[in-house]
Amino acid sequence: MWRPGATRRCICRSAMAAPACRRWRRWTSAARPPERGRFLAPPLVEAVAATLARGEQAMLFLNRRGYAPLTLCRHCGHRMRCPNCTAWLVEHRAQRRLTCHHCGHAEPPPAECPECATPNCLTPVGPGVERILEEAKALWPEARLLVMASDTMPGPAAAAAAAQAIQDREVDLIIGTQIVAKGWHFPHLTLVGVVDADLGLAGGDLRAAERTVQLLHQVAGRAGRAEAPGRVLLQTFSPDHPVMQALVSGDLDAFMQEEAAMRRPGGWPPFGRLAALIVSSEDEREADRTARDLGLAAPGGEGVQVLGPAPAPLALLRGRHRRRLLLKTRRDIAVQPMLREWLARVEVPNSVRVQVDVDPVGFL
Repeated sequence: MWRPGATRRCICRSAMAAPACRRWRRWTSAARPPERGRFLAPPLVEAVAATLARGEQAMLFLNRRGYAPLTLCRHCGHRMRCPNCTAWLVEHRAQRRLTCHHCGHAEPPPAECPECATPNCLTPVGPGVERILEEAKALWPEARLLVMASDTMPGPAAAAAAAQAIQDREVDLIIGTQIVAKGWHFPHLTLVGVVDADLGLAGGDLRAAERTVQLLHQVAGRAGRAEAPGRVLLQTFSPDHPVMQALVSGDLDAFMQEEAAMRRPGGWPPFGRLAALIVSSEDEREADRTARDLGLAAPGGEGVQVLGPAPAPLALLRGRHRRRLLLKTRRDIAVQPMLREWLARVEVPNSVRVQVDVDPVGFL
């Protein structure tokens, strides 16, 4: 999403060149942001045009389905939100609907703002792959385009047919989400452009940087898999971020060592253990009461810490109010017996659900 005052920069790494290439230094020192109303920066546009002119294939990667992740009113600022989840509704323009990607709620775009009743005032904010497709059609009208996303590839057969079309050179430009990140071998694909390299870094996920490095490294691996050299361009607001520096330099080992050094003093995984308790109920007061009781009965002792209760990042999901407690211990402490004793101290109403996630991989 475009942020006021921020400048999107385009950095480059050649799959066949030295880690610190001249082109990368030049682009990061003199930012060339996208034109107003566009989401592809001039260096990326020029690189795609040159790739297509050589008869090679290019890919634009954006890990966001739909047309736009947010729809808001230009008049009053109202944002279209899911009634069942703490999430914004995603516009899917091709299907003419606003959809929640968490619970599946869908509704047609309203003709007027639900808050202020101003007609024709709702506007999409930010890009999804459908919006990048629209921009690509305007930039390269003669190119043969293909969108690869979970909602455009209904099953393995459709994905296999799309992959075969790419290998047979029936496609010039691929626009995809994480479905294109790994497992594909496209010998004529020589350029990968990441439209928003910062996307996975948002939120409070402990492993956000690690996940982003892995995903973008996999995406980059689609370029230059045959004789022709490959290039990867990243559009980012933060070219000095350790993730971007690791990707450009190719030194992922140094990045992992830096991540480990940041986690070790606080005892965060893999130097400690975590267990998440998610308390949920359709009744918000019941969820709060049970979470409070669990907090009061929380275990203690040396090397044991309980964080929370607090609203989960998705405080409302599928109509259920959610509160989270996080048990953090030393690596040598057995977590499961402690959890059993903890839960046995609290009477949980039938209307409340307590989910236990030991060594969680996600924090929503």
